[in-house]
Order: sequence, then C-alpha cells, then structure tokens
Amino acid sequence: MTDKIKEVWLGPGKKDGYIRDFKPENDGLHIEMSKRGNFEWWYFDARLDNGYMAVGFFRAKHERTGKTGVEITIYKPNGEKIQKIFDYEHSDLVAIKENANVQIGKNYIEVDYSNEKAPTYEIYLDEGDIGIHLVYKPKLRGWMPGEGFTEFGTLGQFGWAVAIPRADVEGTIKVDNNEIIVKGIGYHDHNWITFNLVRVVDYWHWGRVYSDNFTIVYAYIKCNKKMDNYPISILMIAKGDEIIHSTGEFEFIEEGFTYNEKAGNKYTNSLTFKLSDSQSISLNVKSIIDADNLLFELSPLFRFLAKNLLRIKPGYFRLKSEYLIDYIHDGERFKEKGDTLHEMVIVK
Repeated sequence: MTDKIKEVWLGPGKKDGYIRDFKPENDGLHIEMSKRGNFEWWYFDARLDNGYMAVGFFRAKHERTGKTGVEITIYKPNGEKIQKIFDYEHSDLVAIKENANVQIGKNYIEVDYSNEKAPTYEIYLDEGDIGIHLVYKPKLRGWMPGEGFTEFGTLGQFGWAVAIPRADVEGTIKVDNNEIIVKGIGYHDHNWITFNLVRVVDYWHWGRVYSDNFTIVYAYIKCNKKMDNYPISILMIAKGDEIIHSTGEFEFIEEGFTYNEKAGNKYTNSLTFKLSDSQSISLNVKSIIDADNLLFELSPLFRFLAKNLLRIKPGYFRLKSEYLIDYIHDGERFKEKGDTLHEMVIVK
C-alpha cells in the first residue's frame, strides 16, 4: 500500500457500489492548453468485418511530444501496418470542456447527444492517402472507474473516461488512397494527464474482451519505486447492456515474459484476472500484432537524452490473445472463449 496515490472509487472499498451517469463533459477537454507538462487525447478503434483494423487518435497534446495532432493507423488483413502521425499547431485545436466535439484541422469528432445515455459519435480523419470515417452507435453506456481519475500525490492526476465501451461501427476507411466500405465493432476512450507518467510508471496493460454475453474493459498500471511499486487495477464487466462490475478488487496475475527485439522490451505471455477461487478471466498471447520502440516519436535530441541520460527505453505491444471467461452471474455459470486484442506499454 502507499499513501502517495489516491484512487477515487465511489465505494465501498476499491470498487463502485453504483455506476454514475456518464455526462458529455466527462468526454470534453480537461487540461489547460497554456500550461506545460499536461497531455490529453481521444482514442478510437474499430475491428472490422473484412479483416481490417482502424485506430485513430485526436491529440490536444501528445503524451510524449506535447504536440497537437492526429494519428491514423490501419492494419490490413495480411498483418501489414500503415501508421502516420500528423502534427498541427495548438491553435488548430477546437475543443471545449462541455462535450466531445473536437476539431483538429479538417479532422473532427462530432457527437449527436439526442440520446443522452448512448450518444452517436462520428469521426473523420483524412490525411492524404489514408483516412477513417466511421459512425459509432453504442451498445453500452459510457463508464468511468469511480470519479474517472487517479491522484498521484502532489504531481497531479491521470484521467480515464470510456465514453463508448462497445459500439456498432460503419463507414469507410481509406487505404493507399482507395476508400473501402466497412462495418464492425468499435471502442472509444479518453485520457488526460497533468504530469509526465515516465516519472512514476513502469508499465501498463490495457484492453477489452467482447464475447457473446460480456463486455470487459480493464487496465493495470504498475508504478515504480517512487510510488512504492503501487499497482492500480481496474476492471469493468458488463452483461448485455448492463454494467455489473466496476472494481479494483481482484487479483491480477502475470505469467511468462518474452523479449522482443523490435520493441526492445519484454511482453507478458499470460494475464489472469482472478475474481474469486471459482471466477476468472484470462488472456493467453497467441501472436504479436504490433511492436515498437517508442523513442522513434521523439526528436533526435530528446531521443538521445531519453536513452543515455534518463535511461528509459519505452516500448509498445499490441497483442492477439485467446480469452477464457469463467464467470457466475445471477446463479448461472458462463464459460466463453475467443480471440481479443490488447496492449502493453512500457514507459520506464
């Protein structure tokens, strides 16, 4: 335990006894753009029925570079990755605190709030020969763990708001300047940080599971010695369109680590969320979808300083795993398995 970190659960204990309503302002701008050392971004992804996967970022301030911009990544069915990052001036950002309507250059997020509990999101990202234009129709209401942020002592806070845990998506993606009509399943969340995570975090895991009956969203953040190696554990479980668990009260088990040369780091082979002796969710890695050394995002000078002075070697993994769900709800035991994608980010 540590008194340096405050997790803002609604209680009792490290869990939410009730799920508060998700408000438009929860997905609005949180930081002051004029202040140094704060960061914020809106993230969207979609697993598409034709085998493609699309990922889009709208960044008020990039979590490593501090730049305003957008990022588009498209994975082809054959595993080929196309990734492009486009920087803008801070003055090119149009965003407000009241809702998630955002514009960066000609790229935008537009939200229809006529259905307050399940607003429809339209995202438009178009930069030359690559683009994403999708409409997200939620299957599950927005959610935050507790108050939606964690306090890191006097340093500041790390916020996480999951506006769309699960949605039907449809629209188009543009690959090599060719538009493709698509549909599939999508996700959207939103993060803000008022300090540099490198100072206190070693690594984190994040992902979702979409089964026939359940939607599961999780995060596990392993802090470093400055924060007494404190682990932040977050798990949301929904059955159908009802969120039934929002909790940090479970055992998180990591097993087996494998080194990857491209990322310059090790990834975990198996993750288990143990809710009780008879209930668990596990992920067993089958393949690496993506691996990167995150120093490439920095300027040559900062890359040199990070590697040689700060002695950090940030890495990123997007992994494909088999999930196994063994869970009891209303007296009925559910056992389900399938494939899912999840991430591991090393920041130390």
